Amino acid sequence: MNGTVISRGKREKALIFALLFLLLVPGSLKAGEPPKEPRLRLETGIHTARINRIAVDAANRFLVTASDDKTVRLWELPDLRLVRILRPPIGSGHEGKIFAVAISPDGNTIAAAGWTGWEWEGKVSIYLFDRASGRMSRPKDLRGLPGAVFHLAYSRDGRYLVACLGGPHGIRIYQTKDYTLFKEDTEYGGDSYDADFSIDGRLVTASFDGFLRLYDKDFKRIGSPVKAPDGEQPSFARFSPDGTKIAVGYNDSTRVDVFSGTDLSYLFSPDTSGIGINDGNLMAVAWSTDGSLYAGGKYWRDGCPILRWADGGKGSRQDLPAAGNTIMEILPLREGRMVFGAGDPALGILDSAGNRTHYRGSEIGDFRDTLGRFLASYDGTTVQFGFDPFGKSPARFSIAKRLLTPDPAEPDNLAPPLTRAEGLEFTESDWEGTLTPRLKGKPLQLAKDEESRSLAVCPDGQCFLLGAEWYLRLFDRNGVEKWGMPIPIPGVAWSVNISGNGRLAVAALGDGTIRWYRLRDGQEILAFFPHRDRKRWVLWTPSGYYDASSGGEDLIGWHINNGKDQAADFFPVSRFRQQFYRPDVISKVLETLDEKEALLLADKEAGRKTEKVSIETRTPPVVSIAGNDTIDVKTSPVTVPFVVRSPSGEPVTALSALVSGLPAAGLKGIRHEPREGETLEMSIPVPEQNSEVAIIVENRFAKSEPATLRLRWKGEAIRRPVKPKLYILAVGVSTYKDESLKLNYAHADAEAFVKLMDGQKGLLYEDVKSMLLTEKTGKEADRDNILDGLKWLEDSTTPNDTAVIFLSGHGMTERGIYYFLPVNADKHNLKKTGLPYSSITDSVKVLTGKIVVFADTCKSGGIMGGTKGPSFKIDDVVNELIDTPKAVVVYASTTGYQDSREDKVWGHGAFTKAVLEGLDGKAPSGDTGKITIFGLAKYISDRVKELTHGQQTPTMANPSNMSANIIDFPMAVKVKK
Repeated sequence: MNGTVISRGKREKALIFALLFLLLVPGSLKAGEPPKEPRLRLETGIHTARINRIAVDAANRFLVTASDDKTVRLWELPDLRLVRILRPPIGSGHEGKIFAVAISPDGNTIAAAGWTGWEWEGKVSIYLFDRASGRMSRPKDLRGLPGAVFHLAYSRDGRYLVACLGGPHGIRIYQTKDYTLFKEDTEYGGDSYDADFSIDGRLVTASFDGFLRLYDKDFKRIGSPVKAPDGEQPSFARFSPDGTKIAVGYNDSTRVDVFSGTDLSYLFSPDTSGIGINDGNLMAVAWSTDGSLYAGGKYWRDGCPILRWADGGKGSRQDLPAAGNTIMEILPLREGRMVFGAGDPALGILDSAGNRTHYRGSEIGDFRDTLGRFLASYDGTTVQFGFDPFGKSPARFSIAKRLLTPDPAEPDNLAPPLTRAEGLEFTESDWEGTLTPRLKGKPLQLAKDEESRSLAVCPDGQCFLLGAEWYLRLFDRNGVEKWGMPIPIPGVAWSVNISGNGRLAVAALGDGTIRWYRLRDGQEILAFFPHRDRKRWVLWTPSGYYDASSGGEDLIGWHINNGKDQAADFFPVSRFRQQFYRPDVISKVLETLDEKEALLLADKEAGRKTEKVSIETRTPPVVSIAGNDTIDVKTSPVTVPFVVRSPSGEPVTALSALVSGLPAAGLKGIRHEPREGETLEMSIPVPEQNSEVAIIVENRFAKSEPATLRLRWKGEAIRRPVKPKLYILAVGVSTYKDESLKLNYAHADAEAFVKLMDGQKGLLYEDVKSMLLTEKTGKEADRDNILDGLKWLEDSTTPNDTAVIFLSGHGMTERGIYYFLPVNADKHNLKKTGLPYSSITDSVKVLTGKIVVFADTCKSGGIMGGTKGPSFKIDDVVNELIDTPKAVVVYASTTGYQDSREDKVWGHGAFTKAVLEGLDGKAPSGDTGKITIFGLAKYISDRVKELTHGQQTPTMANPSNMSANIIDFPMAVKVKK
């Protein structure tokens, strides 16, 4: 396979050359500040663009990664657990992309650089981050660099940091006691791309000028530069563990060479037989601690493997499965293990036997090589795409229904892009993967080193859309650009299409988003990000009005720069839900093709007036742990020091603490108004086991993201925990006062759930207590009784317990407010007769212990007519319920605007039938017999789709800022029958 699945190599090279070209052009930029306006960014928990470099501390505690997505990420080894995201100041285009990263041997300092600072200073800076706190600094000598930084490395003793610069600017070496310039070598003829320190302090570099250079421990040249024997662009040069040999990989060759670590004399080349130049390259090389040689790059064999040679590179070769895209860097870990970063983006660890033991893969769709498989409806409101290259793992998204459908049936109303019309005859060679696209043999102008990637001809045959590396362009039949200037895009335009009505252009981009553009002028009007789990998604306008699936709204957030000498802030969009959560605006954008007009119409229908809100004035406070983020403890309580900052200037109104996701005991009502930068302390009781403490602060607008301190229990033996109690409020409404609302099995759903969970008494739970509200129990599910039930849960549940809210009935919307319908509800006057979901949300926020909500509340049956505002969408409710860092989990019967199905054959709704089956033992329980929340979620998802033939899509959501090892708790124990 040698198609564009591995063609990112060409793109990487073109991008580097384009950046260097810009850097070398004398500019008139004046010293300034990074842009202040907030920017919407994707956030999935792993990088959303190519990982360029990785680095590891000497103790193998931490891995750091640098990416084109403009973030640096800190991971805990070996579990690849995300610890912290470091956000330097960013700008438009390439500004802020991180090409290089290093971590000091002691693990305390992280250095990062790339295309960093050029936009506002006309020079590049290296940023330093404190690993524990995330604070950023920019020492004087690390500023004002004349070229992009492609590599950073610390010496083994931590005394020096080397920076490899783009262009003919060579290397700079800094002494780390004060990060002042110690030595430099500017006699380079091309990019300095890699450097490595030997165990005794020597330094070797590889440059795209074709030469290797060796320096002694005082950084004096040892001999003259040595011309690499193969390839014009040696990209990696790495010392063997004992420093006697140097392995070299090439950007433009599949050969690997080994040289003397003493004088760079050529020694030998490992076996690469059967691998040709058309197979990519083997640019990244590394030695394991036991002396084996590894290499990887764009070399493709059903993925991008890593090659390993025994006997120091002289022995036999193995191909080890690694990643799905370019291997960007490989580093040794202890005990012969290796860690790698890839372009997917992906991270992985190989053990000493070559087995991949840990892996974090991409969470964005890969739209490469889609060609004719990127489909759109006539009006552009429905698209079909593939999460994998060649359109594999297909999915369809309907804006109208807010429904993401994996593995959809064959479409009968969706069309691929037109690639020809009368007088506009194209062949693939005219536009696919070329720097010189042509129309009737006439070249079409692109940016320097930019490749054309996709094509769509307008339905009337009078124009065509060309998607490329960095821009979209619309040309008329004569090859003249119609938009006046190209439209910048955040990723490669792998596929484009034009709606059949000729109003919209749609592009599937390299950052995993699909975006809609107004065809008449190229204005972006809507963006969509489908998560790779094929469940979560978020849809937003350029100004930030958004809609999202259950658990999907924190997939984007606002990045706000804090100047050029401080790290930036990032706030998930959920923190601004009140101002920007506007599914009604989203519904009208493609109708009006104008965001402002859509907002006016939506406001008019909702009877509201939207005031312009400044993001900067509504940001939540920021809290960070003062000191190490992991400590050993022997006693309880633990004193936790932390620092609070208020970017908006709003005073802090409340502080709280969680221990492993549960509210800390004895901390209710804590309030404080700290001074900016003041270190505070909180004494927190903790269990006699490993745990995590999270500090959360609030202002009048929103809660902060939690600052987390990990505790390793070193005290006396852990005592056997007391079994929790289970408290259940179950509500089922079938027979409404309004007969048009009648359901058949909602009451049976609630009754069966309580009966089943009663059987867990004495097993997982010490006791099970329930309040059942249905017409069959004599205690009706009217609004007062439901509110009393919520109050009972609040008063009864302790931090050691689990609270369950089970709702089965109708859910409806009036003027943007979501209601559960009690037995006496009037669907035409929900404000007076419905139970607002805010009542349930308020209870969830004050409940202690673990909280599980089962919501089977979309049984509309087509009776939604007459309500004011948009139809009920249960995703809205779910996102409200999980807007907390607590251990709260919500299972919802549907997603989008789907109805919940019920059937007399089941005697229940499809959702509840699946819940009951799963908890009764059909959900996976493993060796322990415990059915966990994630195991139950998978069973419910598969079973409901089976029961409804794909017509109903249940979902499970939990707070995105909680780690899976905290939140995945058992819900039931499988009962032997």
